[in-house]
Formats: sequence, C-alpha cells, structure tokens
Amino acid sequence: MRIHLIAIGGAAMHNLAIALSYNHHTVTGSDDEIYNPSKERLRNHGLLPESMGWDPDLITKDIDVIILGMHARINNPELKKARKLGLKIYSYPEFLFQYAKDKHRVVIAGSHGKTTTTSMILHVLKNNKIEFDYLVGAQIEGFDSMVRLSDAPLMVVEGDEYLSSPIDRRPKILHYKPHVSVITGIAWDHINVFPSFDNYKSQFTKYIKTIEKGGTLFFYKNDEHINDILGKIKNPKFEAEAYEAFDSTIKNGKSIILNEKGKPVALKIFGKHNLENLQAAFLVCKKVGVTDAQFFKTIKSFKGAARRLQLLSKTKSCLAFLDFAHAPSKVDATMKALKAQHPKRKLIACLELHTFSSLNKEFLTEYSRTMNTADKAIVYFSEHTLAMKKLPPISTHEVKVAFDHPNIEVVTDNARMLSALKRFKWENKNLVMMTSGNFGGLDLKKEAKKLIK
Repeated sequence: MRIHLIAIGGAAMHNLAIALSYNHHTVTGSDDEIYNPSKERLRNHGLLPESMGWDPDLITKDIDVIILGMHARINNPELKKARKLGLKIYSYPEFLFQYAKDKHRVVIAGSHGKTTTTSMILHVLKNNKIEFDYLVGAQIEGFDSMVRLSDAPLMVVEGDEYLSSPIDRRPKILHYKPHVSVITGIAWDHINVFPSFDNYKSQFTKYIKTIEKGGTLFFYKNDEHINDILGKIKNPKFEAEAYEAFDSTIKNGKSIILNEKGKPVALKIFGKHNLENLQAAFLVCKKVGVTDAQFFKTIKSFKGAARRLQLLSKTKSCLAFLDFAHAPSKVDATMKALKAQHPKRKLIACLELHTFSSLNKEFLTEYSRTMNTADKAIVYFSEHTLAMKKLPPISTHEVKVAFDHPNIEVVTDNARMLSALKRFKWENKNLVMMTSGNFGGLDLKKEAKKLIK
C-alpha cells in the first residue's frame, strides 16, 4: 500500500511509519516540526521529509491510506486535500485496529503506569520467544522500535486516553476493542480536552464497554473510581478481576518478591506503584499463555522503560533519577517509591510543569501536597512554554500556594534551579528530576553527573 502520514514526527507516528516501511509499504510523511529522536530515526530509515511544512501537492489519488496525527490542525492543507479527494483517513489508533482486528488484542489503560506495565509484558513475551505485535509509549531495552506490525496472532497496546486526531475527538482507547485489558487507575489528566473530572472519568466508562464479549478486565482493587464504574455496569459481558501490589520486601536497596516456588527474586525496579504494575503484567502474561516459572525467570532482568525512575548518576551515598512523572498521581507515587526504598536518605525533588494540565490555574490545586514526601521541593515552569501553549500567565506564588509544601522553591529560570541544586552537599541524599520535557533544554544526564560527584 501507499501510505502518507500527516504529522509524521510524533512519538507514535514516526515509529508507526518505520514499522510500515519494514513491512514493505511505500511510506511518505510531512510535518511542520520534527525533533530528535524522531528526526534522526526517520532520517536513518529514509523517511524524513525533504522539507518541513505542509504541502497539498503531496496528496494524490494513488495514496491508499492517510494516517492523521494529533499534531495536525483541522485546517491542515494536506488534510483538506485528502478529504476533497475522498481518500481513506485514519487516526493511528483506528489504523492499528484495522491492522489488528483479527488478532488477540491486549490493551493497557489507565491514568498512570501504562507504559511500565506494557513494557513489563513486552519484556516477558520477547524473552520467552512469543510472537506478538505492539505499541508502547517509551523506548524499552531490547526493542528497536515502539511499534511492531507483523502477522503475529497477538497485539499488545498501551492505551492512551488522549484524543485520536483533529477529526476524531474520541479517546484513542475507544478504538482497540480489547479481549484482555488492564485499567491501572483513574486520576484526572488532560484538562485541555476533558474539562472536568467527571468528563474524564466517563471516557473509561465508555472504554470498559468496548471490551469484547467473553473478555477479561484486570483492575486495581483500591481505585474507588474504577470500582464505581464497574458497580454501575449491569450484566457485564466480560470477567473483571481485581489486583493489588505484589508482596515484597526491601533488602540492600532492592525489592524482593517470591517466585512460584517461594524462592526470592531480586527486581531491578522498585516502588509500590511498580509492584502494582508488576501484578497486572503477571496476570496478563498468564492470560496469554506464559507460565509462572517463565514470568519470574524473565522479569528479574526488566530494567524499566526509558525515563521511568531512570538512573542518571550515582555515588556510594547518592542516586540521581529521571522520571516521566508529571501528573499529580504520578508525582506522588514517585516520591513515595524513592523514600520507601531509601528511607535514611533525604530526598530532593525537582518537577517541571510542562503539560496543558499542569500549567492550568484551575488544575494546579490537584498537586496539593503531592511532593511532601520530599525533604526539599523545587518546581520549575517556563513562561515561554505558557506563551507557546497560549495559556494565561501564572505566578510563582500561585504555584507555591497550590503545592502546599513546607520547603518549596518555585523558579522560572532553569539556571536558578541548577544553582539551587549546587548548594546541596549530596552525601546521603537522593535527587529525582520529574518531567515530560527537559527543564527548558537541559541535558539532564550531564547535569546530574556534574551535581552528583
């Protein structure tokens, strides 16, 4: 097929383009801006557009499928041309479903933990030589791409609840129709498209109703919102099974679980939230044919997905981490995980407010006390980012009040943030830098190595 991707530079979109190219489709694409690593990866596969911008002349009658990314706007000239020509236009979740409609579909959904849970499942399946396709939201060790499309009978998808495309305002998760699903938990996010928590929560009600007849839903037992939704569904057509965190102990800074024979297994990941993710992954793997012995043998080598409690630098008495945490529930979980794992060390935490939700005045109060596990909190946001997202200005005082932390510093200059960090003596302290961005263009690994010596 000849396939053209509008907004090819997105994280999922560029990986999808590469996967389609691997499958010998003729792939082209366009975008008005493409950043690394997408840019370099597209270039290496001969898929980088010759020039940036939108060109309706690229859209011709011989194109079989247009895949439309969320980054494109409703008035995109290529989209207009495609609609005028009557071409097939899919969002990427729509396209994935078309590709996977005859496969056994596993979807990991929820407001937090999706990427890690999906990554755990992929790691176990790959190391047990089970054939499967996948889409996951972060780079995983041992995987060249975030998307694989083949003739495998199984597909595993990280199910994002954000909108599908400019012309399809449904959450992506509503397209996949899973046979097996996980919902890790529900906590308000994406305020720019879901203006109230009730509206956001209702998307998961819709999603649960898309589970295939005879399917299975694994859900976190202690999430009141999932329980509320399930309690209101009469005569469900699927089985629902609750899960909690794996039982564990901490020894020498490592989390230990017991395998099927009651023998200890030392994990490379830690934190209660990751032990919850691990239990969900275990149940899914078992459901698709992985034995208990296979699971425990392979999960001990799982190091985590990129930017999920990723170790940046270390000394004998100090560790520096990078984490993707940006929503309130994720920030809180990351704080607690680090403190529980290293209770005798002081915790210094930096958070960048980078998303539409986090930079919204009405949403800021959702962060109240989420960083209070940290001994010192530093919150950074960029006034330039606010302007780029066309959001009203917020003050450092408003942010400080919203977080309600007894020892917090709020800055709008990343140099000031680094200066504050340089004041610390790092013996018996841990550092975590939490962001979905890069703190205004910093090389965080480089900066962590400079700080932690």
